[in-house]
Parts: sequence; C-alpha cells; structure tokens
Amino acid sequence: MKKSWIISLITSFVLLGGVLLSPATSADAAKVATSTYSDLDQSYAEFKEYTNQLFVLETYEAKAFTALESIDTQVTSTNRKSMYLKLTNTVIPNYTKLVSKAKQIKPTNPQIKKIHATFVKASYTQLEGYLLYQKAVSKNKVNYTLLKQGNAKVNTASVLMDQCEQQLYAYARSLGYDS
Repeated sequence: MKKSWIISLITSFVLLGGVLLSPATSADAAKVATSTYSDLDQSYAEFKEYTNQLFVLETYEAKAFTALESIDTQVTSTNRKSMYLKLTNTVIPNYTKLVSKAKQIKPTNPQIKKIHATFVKASYTQLEGYLLYQKAVSKNKVNYTLLKQGNAKVNTASVLMDQCEQQLYAYARSLGYDS
C-alpha cells in the first residue's frame, strides 16, 4: 500500500525548513514594497499554521496505514476476517477521525482554502473506499464487486491527493520554499 502523501509532505517541509528563504531577505533583495512584504509575511504565517494543523492529522493516518500495511493485498475467504477486524478496529476509526478533524480546519487564505478542499475531498473518498472494503469482507463470502468499487474509490482518492500535493508544493514554492 502506498504511503500517505501527508507523511511525506510533512517530512519534506521539516527537511526544507533550513532552505526556507526569509521573507525579509527576499523583500529587501527585491526591494519589494512594504505592503507586498506584509502580504508575503501573512501568507507565510497562514501556510505555516495550515501545515501545523496537518501535523495533527498525521497520527491518525499513520495508525491507519500501519494497519493497512499488515493486511494481505490478496483478499481470500481465509484472511477475510482478519482484514475485516483491522478495517473495523483500526483503519476506519482512525481515518474517520482524520476526515472529521480535516473538516474542522478552516483556512482563511483563498489558495490554501482551495488546496484544503481538495484534501478533504480526497480524504473522504479514501474513507469511502475503506468502508466499501469493510462491507466487502463483512460476510463469510467476499463480495468482489464491492471490493472492486472500493479499489476505484481509493484510486480516485490517490489522484486527488496527488493533485493536492502538487498544489501545496506550488504554493510553498511561491512563498520561497525551494524544492
């Protein structure tokens, strides 16, 4: 199972912290007007606040993905029950908390707000996929139709997460982060 983009994103920002261009230095070097500097300073603060809020979500995501990694990728009637229990007891509760807490984040910056909307949509779609997986393995006989639908949801979520990540990195670069 693919590791989550949030974990890699947060790690990247921590590692890039030393590469961050100081807004004051950038403003002085470019002789930017004071209003532009304060706009950049405010955008940087909003971005930092947003990424700090994402840090909180990482705990839930890490628990869910650790449990997912321990599940066999091939679903059979033999491992069905184990998969059901991991989805029911760990993956879905943690991912539900992640989605719930993500919905509570209310960025004020229009660009971050757009990025966050994509993130929430991706996370919710991912959760829907996991719920379909759970339903597919909840009976003695695996429902492969539901499993396939769950895979489609998870794949859609992956595409949305990739879009979100690209948008977030582009925004970070516009603030002076060097990737």
